[in-house]
Amino acid sequence: MAAVFDKPTLLQRIIPIFQGFDGLLALAILIMAGAGLMTMYSVGFDHGTRFVSHGRNMMLAAFVLFFVAQVPPQRLMALAVPLYALGVALLLAVFLFGIQKKGAQRWLNVGVVIQPSELMKVAMPLMLAWWFQRREGMLKPLDFAVAVVLLAVPAALILKQPDLGTTLLVMASGLAVIFFAGLSWKLIVPPVLVGLVGVGVLIAMEPQWCAPDVDWKVLHEYQRQRICTLLDPSKDPLGKGFHIIQGMIAIGSGGVWGKGFMQGTQTHLEFIPERTTDFIYAAFSEEFGLVGTLTLMLGFIFLIVRGLTIALEAPTLFSRLLAGAMTLNIFVYAFVNMGMVSGILPVVGVPLPFISYGGTAMVTLGVVLGILMSIAKSKRLMQS
Repeated sequence: MAAVFDKPTLLQRIIPIFQGFDGLLALAILIMAGAGLMTMYSVGFDHGTRFVSHGRNMMLAAFVLFFVAQVPPQRLMALAVPLYALGVALLLAVFLFGIQKKGAQRWLNVGVVIQPSELMKVAMPLMLAWWFQRREGMLKPLDFAVAVVLLAVPAALILKQPDLGTTLLVMASGLAVIFFAGLSWKLIVPPVLVGLVGVGVLIAMEPQWCAPDVDWKVLHEYQRQRICTLLDPSKDPLGKGFHIIQGMIAIGSGGVWGKGFMQGTQTHLEFIPERTTDFIYAAFSEEFGLVGTLTLMLGFIFLIVRGLTIALEAPTLFSRLLAGAMTLNIFVYAFVNMGMVSGILPVVGVPLPFISYGGTAMVTLGVVLGILMSIAKSKRLMQS
């Protein structure tokens, strides 16, 4: 009888906390985190404390992931409307009296300086998943129109700051929810075709569109310059085109096997700008070559496939939509970063998940992965 009243050991108390965690997702996260730490050690070893800070940011993100994973999807759904309303209110506050730096008004001082657009990367898919959960079984075209309005309001406020990169990420996360909710292909294909035709016309008429005296009206000057630089970076090789040209040189010089760990000449002779942040993929490709790049891509594919599997197996519409959007968030981050460094997309401030240095981006990634783990955990606990 005495054994009945024995206190459980520390290990016995800790194990239930981890029950239900998705092992494959955890494995994918550990692999990518390891790749990020290795890369930062190489490219940032002469950047003072970048490696140590990157590790600290990862530890903070891991804590956030663990905390968010304990929140069941039902409570996440209850937070959707308040978080969305708070995010829009903060964006309006930025528009009215935000802090301006380098021609952009993106920050707000609330005792500490914050960037409210980061909140919308999570609040937007939460809100739309909540909306479609409410309309489950009786979806009409008007419901999709309401979803577009819910997406357009914060996207317009972020674009106004201006912050094209964050706007694209918020729109991508929202459009992913709308797509997974069952938007008809008849409404998807026409705008995609129009966009492809527009890109073709832009490329064909690049000399006329990119003349210095042409005003695009709908875009800010720096956005126009980024697009024109993408189309022909050689027009300003020491200015606007420098980032793209040096990124492509580094990627090409890596060859098949790469120059070796900590042996990248373009990287360590500081030809690659922002080599620990936005352009770290170029440094990685130079040192690890095509083989390393393909291995990194396989790591992202493994993570994304696992995330989509969690979405497919989720027990509720809200969980399915949210898990799908969170997974595509990671895909968009990786695709846009690799695309801009490789010269196939305009240069925007989008970090490479796990690899790029940055505290805010790492914490946001922790929230995204924590939501995925929460959804996977809720399914496993329901089955048990």
